[in-house]
Amino acid sequence: MQTVGFIGLGIMGRPMALNLLKAGYSLKVFDLNQAAVQAVGAAGAEACASIGAVAAECMTLITMLPNSPQVREVALGPGGISENARPGTLLIDMSSIAPAAAQEVAATLLARGIRMLDAPVSGGEPKAVDGTLAIMAGGSETDFAEAKPLFDILGASAVLIGPVGSGNTCKLTNQIIVALNIAALSEGLMLAEKAGTDPEKVFQAIRGGLAGSTVMNAKAPMILDGNFKPGFKIDLHIKDLNNALETGALTGSPLPLTAAVQQMFQTLRADGAGQSDHSALVRYYEKLAGTQVRRDPPADPLA
Repeated sequence: MQTVGFIGLGIMGRPMALNLLKAGYSLKVFDLNQAAVQAVGAAGAEACASIGAVAAECMTLITMLPNSPQVREVALGPGGISENARPGTLLIDMSSIAPAAAQEVAATLLARGIRMLDAPVSGGEPKAVDGTLAIMAGGSETDFAEAKPLFDILGASAVLIGPVGSGNTCKLTNQIIVALNIAALSEGLMLAEKAGTDPEKVFQAIRGGLAGSTVMNAKAPMILDGNFKPGFKIDLHIKDLNNALETGALTGSPLPLTAAVQQMFQTLRADGAGQSDHSALVRYYEKLAGTQVRRDPPADPLA
């Protein structure tokens, strides 16, 4: 099998890299976090000293980075991919970034003979671990076909949406819908709680009806347990909603509900919850209502 370069071994990148190793791929990896590099190295990956070293040695590169500035720096900055990758290299950027940034990076790389797909994912850490991510890609059909064997390992589905940038437009659409679902779930369960109705039983009753969703099934148990260990952090969802609002401004798309939920997340981050799972959005409602939504609510309301 080919050797793949993997740059970015965070909460999503690390399990994705491990799945490629399990499937038999050779990996050359780089991350600023040496503990993450060592963990993937222990599974068989070769650690490289720099981004440039990865780019120079691999004709297929995967990046999984926090946001647009990091992708620009890794792809176009000094010592990065554009300076070191060989013509014909395929960069698969699986980060969630602004569509305009993906288009800018792709155009700059193409001038150097480097191809690019933007291929963000949905599913959070659990689906990254079990290799069942939803992958939404933008780029050429030829490049997508070349990347498909990798996508088949990393995800349960991979769809080519359109040209470069459309993958991230699709991801922003996904993130809007997820954020608004969590807000609606939190709001509805709080109504049940304040009305003296068992929120656990409400969840069980409605999950099979029209309101039921993947978001509800994943996040309602976390809300009811008060378990906000991050599968997808509030800080990252704020980033995605900021990119959505920026794209909405560029395209003239009204996003009033997105703006409202973004402000809720911002309030939670100001209260120190930025590293919590985005299901902790319920805490915004709990603070306003003075009570918690739990399977076994505490005797004393929140301060």
